[in-house]
Order: sequence, then C-alpha cells, then structure tokens
Amino acid sequence: MKISSFRPWAVVLPAVLLLASCGKDDPKPASSPDQGRVLFVNAAAHIAPTTLRFVVDNNEKASLGYGAGNSYQSIQAGSRSVQVMASTQTALTQPIAVEKDRSYTFVAKPAASTSVVEGALFADDLTAPAAGKAKIRVINVGQSLTTPIRLAQTTAVTGGGIIVNDVSGSSASAFTEFNPGNNYSLFISDNTNKSLVQVGDGSGSGAGTRNFEANKIYTVLVTGTLGSLNDNQKLKAFVFQN
Repeated sequence: MKISSFRPWAVVLPAVLLLASCGKDDPKPASSPDQGRVLFVNAAAHIAPTTLRFVVDNNEKASLGYGAGNSYQSIQAGSRSVQVMASTQTALTQPIAVEKDRSYTFVAKPAASTSVVEGALFADDLTAPAAGKAKIRVINVGQSLTTPIRLAQTTAVTGGGIIVNDVSGSSASAFTEFNPGNNYSLFISDNTNKSLVQVGDGSGSGAGTRNFEANKIYTVLVTGTLGSLNDNQKLKAFVFQN
C-alpha cells in the first residue's frame, strides 16, 4: 500500500513566514542633515601675520594665514557656533545662522576698537556669470577709511575704469560682472577716485598684475589700516576665488 508523503505543515510554514516578513517595514536609510556652506577668511590685520583657526561646533574647518580664504566648507544648517583661535587662545566665539543650501563668507576682522577680533558674515550669491564673463566683489574691512571705497582698473582716464562702486566699511558689495582677461592692473580708491592701494597680483603685496578667468567668481578683500607704518598692518588688498 502506497503511503502519502503530504505534510500539511510544509504548506502552512512558508505562508506564516511570508506574512511575518510582510508585517515588517524595511528600515529607512538615515537622511543627511540640511547643510549650507561657509568660506572662512582671516582679515585680522591688527594681529597680522597671526594664523587663525576656525572651529565650528568643535570641528576645525580652516587654518588660515593673514589675508587668506579657504574653499567652502559644509556646515549643518541652523544656529552654529564659530570659534576663532589664535594658537591655543580663543580670540572670538560667535553664533551664526546658516540656511539650507545657502553660501556665506565669514570674515575674522578687527573690531572697532582694533584690540579684539570680531566676525562678519556675508551671504554669497554665487549665480554663475554670463557666458564669457567673470564676477567680482569687494569686502571692505579696512580701518581709518573716511569714505566708501571703489575697485577700478588702471586706464588713461583719471580714476580708471570703475568696476565696483562705493563700498562702505564693514560691508560687502554685490558681485559685479566684468570682462575677464590677463594682466589686470586693479586698484582701490576712495570715492573721489584717489588711489589708496594697488591690488596687484592679489597677494597683498600690491605688486604685479592678476589674471581673471571667464566663468569664475572672485572677491577682493580690503583690510589693514590706512596710513599704518607697520608693513603687516597697513592697508592691503587680497584676491581669492569663490
């Protein structure tokens, strides 16, 4: 007599396992936090040439010599705490507000008393320039300047060809489109077109010329004290790319 090998539990068990697996949701991958971007700049002329370290929420984001800026760093959106360190000493602790997908420049600069460091946060509109053009702006954190300043190109015309007009103290101009090219000779003037300092190659020395590439965005940083006899602390112009 043939014995049946049918096992009822063999059918029931897979069905139970299937139901059990369907009852559990697959774990969702952790979402990354909202972020903005910050570029840090050392414009603390009164303690030049001191290197400054920039720390956000206990994470070091940059270590910069005087006049230097770094590349943009990702920062978690929201209220963040920035510490500026000179060697092991805290020169500044300042809260900043970072919005999702926004870009900023944070400048460590002399306070009004010039005895301490303070920070200035500027929003950066990094909309690309038109094809074949470049963009440039001026950040003015210079000391002992009695009028707004201008960025101009040296030409045969008195005052030169003005590129960026009338930037007040402790402020940043909007980015302005201009024609890129090689061997640019730029200078910073007051609002009467009197030359105050040469931009030169953008290193702060005031010597040489600078090449500007199409489709790039630049900042001219003006810092230091007009009339200072200290070479490290006198008015200087630096160029960095955003």
